[in-house]
Amino acid sequence: MDSAPLVPLALAIGAIVGGGAVAIVVSAARRGRVAAEVTSSSVPDGVDQVIDALESAAVVLDPSNNVVTASPGAYALGLVWHRSLAQPTLVTIVDDVRRTGEPVTQELEISRGPLGDVSLHLVVRVARLGSRFILLIADDRTESYRLDAVRRDFVANISHELKTPIGAVGLLAEALEQASDDPDQVRAFAQRLTTEANRLASMTQEIIELSRLQAIDVLDTAEEVKVDDVVQAAIDKNRVAADSLGITLVGGGEKRLRVWGDEAMLVTAVHNLIANAIQYSVPPSRVGIGVSGTDDTIEIAVTDQGIGIPDDELDRVFERFFRVDQARSRSTGGTGLGLSIVKHVVQNHGGEIRVWSQPGRGSTFTIRLPRVLEAASTRSKART
Repeated sequence: MDSAPLVPLALAIGAIVGGGAVAIVVSAARRGRVAAEVTSSSVPDGVDQVIDALESAAVVLDPSNNVVTASPGAYALGLVWHRSLAQPTLVTIVDDVRRTGEPVTQELEISRGPLGDVSLHLVVRVARLGSRFILLIADDRTESYRLDAVRRDFVANISHELKTPIGAVGLLAEALEQASDDPDQVRAFAQRLTTEANRLASMTQEIIELSRLQAIDVLDTAEEVKVDDVVQAAIDKNRVAADSLGITLVGGGEKRLRVWGDEAMLVTAVHNLIANAIQYSVPPSRVGIGVSGTDDTIEIAVTDQGIGIPDDELDRVFERFFRVDQARSRSTGGTGLGLSIVKHVVQNHGGEIRVWSQPGRGSTFTIRLPRVLEAASTRSKART
């Protein structure tokens, strides 16, 4: 059989097979590039820099609603938790924008973080970022909602509480004038006058501090805070007062835990708890400050062996000017504002505070805050 006609046929078949193979390879390469683009978590150039520069809280999410990058404000407001949106309401809005492609602007009232019951008033804008990503920007308008309530509370506090020490100062001044010829009486009245003046100054300062906590967001410049440093600073501030009363301060628990917040405010909160425990302890006794952590939260517990709190008053201990023992508070110069300040500091950090107590056996106040699980360096690496 003549093989000459078979040569062109073989060449044609080879060309077809080779072309098909090339087409398959090219198609596979194209599909691989498309798949790589779909699974890639990198955002367009320059987005990271813009997110870091924004004063608003900003979050970029991939098609699976994983947080690709987020601004410090988003972490401070508790919008991001474990590289996901912490608020179901925000997830719903993001899904709607992804489905319709239309930007959404909405005003929301949501809880701050996974702990506590403090509400945030946010104006949220959600829009597509390219073909794959979603950009969420949130402006915190909570302060404007707080101002009216703060003004009312401040006026009520001034009229109700400051009139007592102011009246006492006036009466003592009159008594001092009448006893001008009796040196012993003058010294006694002067000492009481100094005590009332100091109490008045302390109360005024704490009212101002409490009003500031209610009126502004102290986490505008939030940073990662080492809990060890907070607890040690609070213990050091109370060491002299405890030693003078025969109270032993004992600290312990887990180390190297971190939270997101304002270190000075957290030190104030723990300091107030320790000072309160010292005030209501019966010497000689101990005040323990323990730190523990779970997967999502950290706890700072302050335990005393003092007089305790009756069950019917447990719900009121965080009210302004509430005092469990009025006589003891007057003798120690207590204003009744310390625990209220603690409550607002903790709430502003997206946490909660709990209390356990039994009359005659003591009390335990526990601060619970969201735990920082990844450092800022780790978070920045996640963007790439």
